[in-house]
Amino acid sequence: MTDPHYDIIGHGPLLLLLPGGAGHPMGLGPMTESLAGHFTVVTYDPLGLAHGRLGEPVEDQRVQDWSDGARRVLDATLPESGSAYVLGTSAGAIAALDLLARHPERLRHVIAHEPPCVGVLPDGARQQAAFREICAVYRAKGLAAAGALMTAVLEDRAAGELPEGQPLTREEELVSPMALSLAHVLGPFTAYVPEAGPPQARLTVAAGTDSRGQLLYRTAEFLAKAQQGDFVEFPGGHLGILQHPVDFADRLTRTLLGTGVRS
Repeated sequence: MTDPHYDIIGHGPLLLLLPGGAGHPMGLGPMTESLAGHFTVVTYDPLGLAHGRLGEPVEDQRVQDWSDGARRVLDATLPESGSAYVLGTSAGAIAALDLLARHPERLRHVIAHEPPCVGVLPDGARQQAAFREICAVYRAKGLAAAGALMTAVLEDRAAGELPEGQPLTREEELVSPMALSLAHVLGPFTAYVPEAGPPQARLTVAAGTDSRGQLLYRTAEFLAKAQQGDFVEFPGGHLGILQHPVDFADRLTRTLLGTGVRS
């Protein structure tokens, strides 16, 4: 078992970030810099893609492996009696939910931002099948077609005619975090269904204001009720963490530390 890959910035209570997609932390710099005045921000890179492993072979991922890795990061970075805040977004939010379910003893407050655990919905089986179709389209037609279908699925609308394309070669796939996500993360992670019931540490489920009326906003609302957690809105849409990094960081800080905190 290799040591987990992570980066640290800032000072204050520990905040563990679990990125989405294939776990590559690209683009998170502006947000982590905004958070660094309030938190010791630890960004977990589960596949080591930003730490020299992009281009190496990747297997189908398991939610439990990501959450176990996150626990090991906490063991390496937290004081012995300390507890951590956690933010997971998209696939990282599913890992955060599993971390909360299986390793709650070191957690203070978990925020799961738009986790695609659509199996919690009344029409969950149909939605999970839609994500399996996205993965199949990626394998048959490549990134553009899969991306167009994913956008339609997230927006709860018919996809229409998809762009034509070719499957990626193995070499092309291994150097594309988006391709790795479609090939090895999206399927198993959208199949994950957290157990209903109150968590053993505080849970907030979040969705973006621009996601209102869309699939993952509905999923977040439903999950918050099923888990007896809070529900909050964050700036932007599913990629709000990248679209509005400073406003996202401010909303996160106020959610975790209280409305009286200065940004």
